[in-house]
Amino acid sequence: MNTKDIFSFSSFDPSKMQESFRDFAEKGAVQSKEAYAKMKSATEEATKTVEATVQTAQAGTVELGLKAIDAMRTNADLSLSHMEALLGVKSMAELVELQTAFIRKQAEVTIEQAKSIQETAKKVAETMTKPGKEAAEKVMSSLKVA
Repeated sequence: MNTKDIFSFSSFDPSKMQESFRDFAEKGAVQSKEAYAKMKSATEEATKTVEATVQTAQAGTVELGLKAIDAMRTNADLSLSHMEALLGVKSMAELVELQTAFIRKQAEVTIEQAKSIQETAKKVAETMTKPGKEAAEKVMSSLKVA
């Protein structure tokens, strides 16, 4: 082999270079389009998830607010009824009996109200996290497939 062969450009074919570059560019464009489509789909899904979560949060807030209003209304009714009963007291023994019964009843009602509000809050929390959980599971399953 002589030095003339080493530095010769006769083996370099520009048409093959153009073809390789074109193939590379086309593959890159296809991959970019696929990546964009996946990103767009994921963004749309994320938007739907956020919207569903916000709507659920709003509904849950209303439901919890109504429970709290109902509890206040019940407590006010019990207190007014107790005040009316106290107006008719004729002896100290009757006063102590009424007061003891009122405190017992108020404690029972408060416990029931707390349970009801706790159950509602738990239900709201589960409902709020459901869209996010489903979206995460969908993403995880798509990653396992890929």
